[in-house]
Amino acid sequence: MAERPALTAVRIDKWLWAARFFKTRALAKDAIESGKVQVNGQRVKPSKDISLHMQLSVRQGFDEKTVIVTGLSEQRGNATLAATLYSETPESVEKRLLMQEQRKLQQAAQPHTEGRPTKKQRRQIHQFILHQSD
Repeated sequence: MAERPALTAVRIDKWLWAARFFKTRALAKDAIESGKVQVNGQRVKPSKDISLHMQLSVRQGFDEKTVIVTGLSEQRGNATLAATLYSETPESVEKRLLMQEQRKLQQAAQPHTEGRPTKKQRRQIHQFILHQSD
């Protein structure tokens, strides 16, 4: 069997899919086109080739990760293999955890409503209203 040559560059949409940032290449392509993925601080196209030691900024939902490319792959493997393709910067981890904590505090500060009343609660409300009018 012939060995495959070592990769020197990979399309960014393929790499994001292989590194398990997105479930499909189509989702990776959409994120790149909408500006949620940047390479070295610049917006790029899905066909952009990336190589080792490039810095990517990937925004997913509320989280934004800044990662350094440490490996290249065009094939999607298991999660442990995908985790070896990049390393997140310490500043990114710290910022992401800080933002996560702020979201938790903000959510705790908002009043929690029970939602719609249950059937039993509605009966009690109707009974209360009827007795108030008497």
